[in-house]
Amino acid sequence: MKQKKLWTGLLIVGLTFVWAFTGCSAGKPEADPTPETELEATFIPVVSATGKVLPAQWAMMSMSVGGVVDEILVNEGEIAEKDQVILRLDGTDQMRSFVKNAEVSLLSAQQQLDDFYDHQDIILAEAQMALAKAQIELDDANDNRGRKDYRRSSDTTLDGLRADVVIAEQALKDAEDDYNYFEENKSADDPDRARALSALVAVKKTKDKAVYNLNYALGYPDAEAVAEADARVMMAEANVAFYEEELSKLQNGPDPEMEALFTAQVETAEAQLTAAEENLANLELSAPFDGTIGKHFLRVNEWVNPGSPVVSFGDLENFIVETTDLSEIDVAQIQIGAIAKVTFDALPDEVSTAKVMYISPKADEGSGVNYTLRLELDEIPDGLKWGMTAFVDVEISNE
Repeated sequence: MKQKKLWTGLLIVGLTFVWAFTGCSAGKPEADPTPETELEATFIPVVSATGKVLPAQWAMMSMSVGGVVDEILVNEGEIAEKDQVILRLDGTDQMRSFVKNAEVSLLSAQQQLDDFYDHQDIILAEAQMALAKAQIELDDANDNRGRKDYRRSSDTTLDGLRADVVIAEQALKDAEDDYNYFEENKSADDPDRARALSALVAVKKTKDKAVYNLNYALGYPDAEAVAEADARVMMAEANVAFYEEELSKLQNGPDPEMEALFTAQVETAEAQLTAAEENLANLELSAPFDGTIGKHFLRVNEWVNPGSPVVSFGDLENFIVETTDLSEIDVAQIQIGAIAKVTFDALPDEVSTAKVMYISPKADEGSGVNYTLRLELDEIPDGLKWGMTAFVDVEISNE
């Protein structure tokens, strides 16, 4: 019974409130429709996404070979110029020695090749002289061989030799007549007889020599002498042919075989130097551009695995914002060059403007279908750092 009275009282109060509200409203004239407010007129639709701050240029650097970290030359937060060595692995001193040896070998090989080209004029002159000498020797050999086909002496010489024989024979006859007189009239121990005998013996020797000379002059060389002369001609001809061929090669340019040899030595030395320099470079991690070390992922004496992150490195003078959760529905409404407003968790009082400079053509890997935007900030707020969280509102086109 009490509950029934309570519900009745509440119903009366409610009806009274409705009547009062209706009566008040009925006493006012209905307001005319108002035009679009200024806020509605300037409203620009946007899509929102979360992002992160990144250097405009950055790299997650690794080593191409494994090894032990020997030295860290640029610490976290420090600036490194392009090509400056950031860290080295163990073994660089030995590899520098290999590079130095390879440089010396290349220098030596290049010097040999240069000397080979520089000495071509000297070598050509020496070959010309050798050929001229060989030609003279051939001429002499031919002259000597030619004489083997004739008597040993000329007709004039033979006439003289014949005259010597006639004179010697007459002298012998006279000496024999003198000795015969003394032989018949004097004893064996007579001095005049002895002198006549001595003169006879001397005249006989003179006559024998004259006859020998005449006979020799009338004769021809023997077979051994001819064979020796022929051999001398053949050797001289071979020498001339050899030096003619050598000179012909030199006149056509450097000896191709020697040139190929010296060139191959230079190329081999260059390849060895290149390999040594590459091996040394593989033991050193150098800055790919001017930037700052973000983080070292290894310490000295720790082992480096090839391809594993070693250093994060970036240009901290210029930052961009990259979205992390922009959906496929939202990305379809955004164009390159769209304007955006960016705020940062760590800098609540900063509002930056930015422009879309890149839209990924493919969805990111991971959960959901998300696309990446990269936005270029018009100004870099003070205190902005690599990795900070950003919130992005990108204007979309109504067209």
